[in-house]
Amino acid sequence: MKILVDEMSDGWDEKLSIAEYEAYSVKKLLSQGKDLKDDPSVIRYARDNDMLLVTKDVKCGSLCKAAGIKYILIDDDEIFQRLLYLIKKSITNT
Repeated sequence: MKILVDEMSDGWDEKLSIAEYEAYSVKKLLSQGKDLKDDPSVIRYARDNDMLLVTKDVKCGSLCKAAGIKYILIDDDEIFQRLLYLIKKSITNT
């Protein structure tokens, strides 16, 4: 499965590629001249290329859901909770 990483998470495409996923970045595609200037164009690109869209943008996630586009909405609160867990684990292991 191909993965499209929204601009807010640029760089994750490289990490996903290292993990052996076929991943692309909206930001890098823009620099190559792709017309991905707004959420609808990004969603169309994901749909037309049968991609899973990874985004932090709640509005974009809602548009994907309404259009039936595969997506993952990254929640900063979940990331923060993971950070707290790792901090606590680090403190107890010292």
